[in-house]
Amino acid sequence: MTEQPISDPGVDPGVDPVVVGTDGSAGATRAVEWAADDAALRGLPLRVVHAVERLPYDGPRYPIPDSYDRMAPTGEQILAHAEWVARDRRPGLDVTTVLVEGRPGRVLRDQAARAAEVVLGSHGAGGFPGMLLGSVGNHVAGHVAVPVVVVRPAPPEAGAEIVVGFDCSKESGPALTYAFEEARLRGHRVRIVCAWEPPVPYGPVISMDLDAMRRAAEDYARGELEPLQSGYADVKTELDMVHDHPVSALIKASSRAVLLVVGSHGRNAFTAAVLGSVSRAVLGHAHCPVAVVKAR
Repeated sequence: MTEQPISDPGVDPGVDPVVVGTDGSAGATRAVEWAADDAALRGLPLRVVHAVERLPYDGPRYPIPDSYDRMAPTGEQILAHAEWVARDRRPGLDVTTVLVEGRPGRVLRDQAARAAEVVLGSHGAGGFPGMLLGSVGNHVAGHVAVPVVVVRPAPPEAGAEIVVGFDCSKESGPALTYAFEEARLRGHRVRIVCAWEPPVPYGPVISMDLDAMRRAAEDYARGELEPLQSGYADVKTELDMVHDHPVSALIKASSRAVLLVVGSHGRNAFTAAVLGSVSRAVLGHAHCPVAVVKAR
């Protein structure tokens, strides 16, 4: 059956809302709180979405009578609680709720077409099972045009810092811009992590001046970053040139950040496809919320 809204009060069609998926779990509630904060900072409405999915043994040939009618009231209760959480956290925020029939991953991908960003909890327990790396995460992060934020608690030692991965490619641009915009809205600083590793020699081992390589990489990175930093002169930034694997560098940096931003495509492992080894590891092991921003 085609996914369709069961209830949708709607928002101003000229303004794309922040969309957050919820299933009533604790992780989803954290996502709703994060999404409410971000929507308020951006001056955008919030749309809370819950999916009523067909039961695995309910098929077109052998439908279960009234199955959706039975599940819909629970979905409405979940949405009502999420709406209360959002309004309690951000009084005056424009909040709408949508109960949708269909698979959660596809529902959120459809919702992303009319969204400024999509927010998920790091774990689900019903309407959005497997939010982090299961079916929903696989269908959303890296596959939609807007940023996707996977929310988990920020580490206790986190400062007012947003970390973003940078591989010196133009494909990193959207992730960097998102990180700088979030930092400006929140009054945070940006730590740009550029991980580099010396090339693996083929044939006879040759002597390499690692300090010279690092300096060259840093000079190039600073040159690439200068236009963006000039456009966000009010945002404090720090460039970390890290001689390490990108996964290790990003996970370590996330231990003191309120948000980690990565791109979904790039020319090397730093911004590999979201379902590749680097992005999967970052999503699975980062210590703070992670925003995945797809390259244009």
